Amino acid sequence: MKSIPRRQFIQQSTAAGLAIGATLSNLRSFAAESVSKVRIGIIGVGLRGQNHLEMMLNRTDVDVIAMADPNPIMMAAAQQEILKSGKKAAVEYGKGNLDYQNLLKRTDIDAVIIATPWEWHAVQVIDTLKAGKIPGVEVCGAIKLQDCWDMVNASEKANIPVMVLENVCYRRDILAVYNMVRKGLFGEILHLQGGYQHDLRGVKFNDGVTPYNSGAEFGPKGFSEAAWRTNHSRDRNGDLYPTHGLGPVAMMIDINRGNRLTRLSSVATKAKGLHKYVVNHPKGGDNHPNAKVNFKLGDIITTSLQTHNGETIVLTHDTNSPRPYNIGFRVQGTEGLWQDTKSGQFSAGMLYIEGKSEKSHQWENPEKWLKEYDHPLWKKYEKDAEGAGHGGMDFFVDNAFIECIKRKINFPLDVYDLATWYSVTPLSEKSIAENGQVQLIPDFTRGKWQTKKPDFVMGEY
Repeated sequence: MKSIPRRQFIQQSTAAGLAIGATLSNLRSFAAESVSKVRIGIIGVGLRGQNHLEMMLNRTDVDVIAMADPNPIMMAAAQQEILKSGKKAAVEYGKGNLDYQNLLKRTDIDAVIIATPWEWHAVQVIDTLKAGKIPGVEVCGAIKLQDCWDMVNASEKANIPVMVLENVCYRRDILAVYNMVRKGLFGEILHLQGGYQHDLRGVKFNDGVTPYNSGAEFGPKGFSEAAWRTNHSRDRNGDLYPTHGLGPVAMMIDINRGNRLTRLSSVATKAKGLHKYVVNHPKGGDNHPNAKVNFKLGDIITTSLQTHNGETIVLTHDTNSPRPYNIGFRVQGTEGLWQDTKSGQFSAGMLYIEGKSEKSHQWENPEKWLKEYDHPLWKKYEKDAEGAGHGGMDFFVDNAFIECIKRKINFPLDVYDLATWYSVTPLSEKSIAENGQVQLIPDFTRGKWQTKKPDFVMGEY
């Protein structure tokens, strides 16, 4: 990213692409006037936390004050990143898992980015709110349904908003399709699909010695995500990572903004992938201790959701099978549909629009459509997003977090979205345990979804 475009962007007064509209509760306005710089703390500076750190270091309107992480290797890597940027080293809090609480006691931090293992998200969001600071939290799914209510209640009690940092909502083709939905190209939306279809077997295991290397170890002998993520596959059976697929399609049908999720049902295949991986790995084998682990997570989890306004959504969780990466989006309406079929951060996929596609009943490459309906947010800030993680998506989600704080406007992805999306995980676990029994999805807005207007990336229009 180049410094001149960044500086120019920061000076602009428009709230392009950021949430504008009514709040769901009387969350406090942090000051009477906007601020020019945001002081940030980061809890969790592993690989994902370092992605956020890079985004913060590229900005002239952010100071990274402190970082908390019990892993000295990750902390050192993060400080090296700061050193390369030419900025002042951040204060370190690395004395165990709870040292982040001392970071939260600081009076020189406005907001906190949370990028820690999943089981820490809810408690750290709540602790951050209690400390009077604004949380931006990474994605996953809740450990317990009560976690979702606890985060909503804590946010409302403190009058402090929370942003869920779901970057896929900002993927370029997704925002182009979102633009097409808004302009009625697909007619009335009927059905959507998404998920997390990503072979993570090499992430869930490593050799226990060399960072990032594939192996057959996890848990205490693992490194980075292998130290904690694989434990969830061992102990849980549900859609453990729903937000990448759900978040973008939820925005397309105005979930929590005139519509809401009402119920879901989930089923799981048998669990074979991780055992096979350990047995067949050169550092594993039939006699390896982890070959005896009974992994509970079904290799493919399918969750069907219904909405108040009559749309259906299907989510697929598939991380333990050999496959290319693909989220598998599908957006279908009364006049046509788009399907995401390719791997990578950007995918043309397939498209058909009745009466407008070149040939009747035949797919066409949607490239021309995606270019024509390229979202104004991407058109305006494409250069600013150059070099940002995940094909530029990281720039947009982190930029929204910072700019909303600076301008005292609502987050585009708020605590109610966080709770709703996170709730899919414990509800899917319960549904699978009950042989696919339908589960009711709570209304975390307590009825306010009925009056809130669509506000996601609406500032451009």
